[in-house]
Amino acid sequence: MQFDNLCKYLAEKYPDRFASWLLGQPTTRVEVLKTELSLEPIRADSVTLLRTQSEILHLEFQVQVPTGKPMPLRMLNYWVRLYWQYNLPVTQVLIWLQQMNNPAVFENEFRQGLTSHGYQVIRMWEQSPEPLLQDPGLLPMAVLAAADDAAGLLNRVASEVGKIESIVQRQEISASTEILAGLRFNRNLIRNLFREGIMRESVIYQDILQEGRQQEALAMVMRPLTRRFGVLSPELQGRIQALSVAQLEDLIEALFDFSDVSDLVNWLEERRGI
Repeated sequence: MQFDNLCKYLAEKYPDRFASWLLGQPTTRVEVLKTELSLEPIRADSVTLLRTQSEILHLEFQVQVPTGKPMPLRMLNYWVRLYWQYNLPVTQVLIWLQQMNNPAVFENEFRQGLTSHGYQVIRMWEQSPEPLLQDPGLLPMAVLAAADDAAGLLNRVASEVGKIESIVQRQEISASTEILAGLRFNRNLIRNLFREGIMRESVIYQDILQEGRQQEALAMVMRPLTRRFGVLSPELQGRIQALSVAQLEDLIEALFDFSDVSDLVNWLEERRGI
């Protein structure tokens, strides 16, 4: 989960850079949409919604092929919900981070009967690193790009990271790069090129780990709750999502004693403000 959380973090911190790269043209005034579209829990690795002046850009980052609902159906599901809510053109980009030969990473369309829906697919191992090397916000993605000399590419990225003047930004980009490089490179090689310890000391790294734990705990709660009580109201979903990791773990144990939704409401009321 840390890889998906990291990509989500980068896309939301540098939305104009990601939009310009993926849309192939300079894009400014990009808004990050903090919205909840799920009517039921859907285990997608990372959903990032960016809004330009004329369209919605939906980014989906994947490390592995998910089990359960296939990606083409998930992409159609999100497209319908986004278009329904915003009534704007929706551009969808599915970004596969780790190289694999699974046929699923080459699918770019849902088709069933008279229904068809296409979306853009990017396999990072096929992408040129050059545009990514030109922007600090995209540097971490460059380590996953195509290269005849992969170690040489990592060295180039490390060199560019070292040129970032802001100490805070350099630490964050370095930490992000180290994390994503772990999908492709040996840990010792990464440590030889990046100052050891900077990743563990970085605030972003700790935030990524914490967000990953919270998402995992939230999924473990929402799946059985939905099976037992159906789709919860947006208000209840919001209250559950606001719980800490420790509180979510307590709820996982408590929910087996619930008879109906009122028990859940009472449990949440008892912990309001705790």
